[in-house]
Amino acid sequence: MPSVAVKLYSVFFKFLLKHRLQNRIQSPPDESNLFGVTSRPEETVAAANPSFTDGVATKDIHIDPFTSLTIRIFLPDSALNPPEPDSRSNNHNYPPRPKFRSNHTKRADPDQGVGSNRTFRRNSYGPPNVTLSPSEEPRRNSYGSSNDMEGLNLMSTSAAAAGGGVYRGYSPSPDNRRKLPVMLQFHGGGWVSGSNDSAANDLFCRRIAKQCDVIVVAVGYRLAPENRYPAAFEDGLKVLNWLGKQANLAECSKSMGNARGGGGGGGGGNNEFKKSHIVDTFGASMVEPWLAAHGDPSRCVLLGVSCGANIADYVARKAVEAGKLLDPVKVVAQVLMYPFFIGSVPTHSELKLANSYFYDKSMCIFAWKLFLPEEEFSLDHPAANPLISDRGPPLKLMPPTLTVVAEHDWMRDRAIAYSEELRKVNVDAPVLDYKDAVHEFATLDMLLKTPQAQACAEDIAIWVKKFISLRGHEFSY
Repeated sequence: MPSVAVKLYSVFFKFLLKHRLQNRIQSPPDESNLFGVTSRPEETVAAANPSFTDGVATKDIHIDPFTSLTIRIFLPDSALNPPEPDSRSNNHNYPPRPKFRSNHTKRADPDQGVGSNRTFRRNSYGPPNVTLSPSEEPRRNSYGSSNDMEGLNLMSTSAAAAGGGVYRGYSPSPDNRRKLPVMLQFHGGGWVSGSNDSAANDLFCRRIAKQCDVIVVAVGYRLAPENRYPAAFEDGLKVLNWLGKQANLAECSKSMGNARGGGGGGGGGNNEFKKSHIVDTFGASMVEPWLAAHGDPSRCVLLGVSCGANIADYVARKAVEAGKLLDPVKVVAQVLMYPFFIGSVPTHSELKLANSYFYDKSMCIFAWKLFLPEEEFSLDHPAANPLISDRGPPLKLMPPTLTVVAEHDWMRDRAIAYSEELRKVNVDAPVLDYKDAVHEFATLDMLLKTPQAQACAEDIAIWVKKFISLRGHEFSY
């Protein structure tokens, strides 16, 4: 059973959530305003930090001028390592595969800073574990470069002279651009709360970026009831399309740079490369430099938390329907963490655990009423129930899907049933069931630093790396 502290916090959490949901009902917003909101005033927000002070650099981008849709990019410092050879084109030249570490060896804390003896976790296609002493460990500058000045991006000297200091954010260099997979992350919050820049979501995305060795793009979709269905789902798909547009713009910008530089490899060619940008009407670059330098959209993973899992599943279905129209973006896998599924015919867990911790069934139905338009409200709505028929492309075309469920979550049975339906049509769809766990046990602010939450992130990383590793199915259970 969950601890006494978790039970007490659950009571307090339910009281606050019920109060906030009632306030949303009593003061209906202007639903004609399509701009919407992506966070609430009561949300604790973590500021973006474009330097690698804790191993991950972050930045916020507002990608749609007509809505409040935003993203936060999490770039791990492993992107600064020299590029690895693509073993898919040369399967016999990479070094022998290191042995997978035993469960009895001491693990490095993924959220721990630089310590006296730090153990580096092996990346999906990186070197084996190496323990460095303080004298052997290279010193990393605040702008993310270990031995050179390539990542420096300065403010104007007048701002520095005025006492504003020097901004040392990461700016990619044309050389040594290591490509990492891209993971789109959709936060939870019952459609009406949560944000991509909240303190809890920021910590979770940093952990996932380190563990999975990926660039995490956390999506700040529009919340209900200001913007009801399908606004959040459309925002998720819009970010996937934006990712493809960025990849194409980066390729065009690269071609322009090569043409102006004459294709040479000298310093002059690099300078020309830096000067070539595709700009908008106001002269701002349309190419996002971090993704252009380090993102590999052909290895895209979707990860959704609670109601964000419903968005991830929708985006995966639309990606299947789009097919090659999304090139070069390819969704290779998705992770559904305790999805926010429901239906008119209750499952065993919905009857037995209806009054479970944090999110009970009555409040979740309340949240669905705020999210779905009144004329469309149904517990068997395609956004709510994955088991109804005629819900999109055939299940056999869906990408590999990992489902994470908790023992004390009333939504668990429907998520497991969906995973079983995928396995029936030969889709790789395992289920990770965590004992004595509650809904959002790995992402809720109070539970983020528990051993179970950290183990969940490690389990997700092991499974995801099977589909994003350049060496193929290297990791397995």
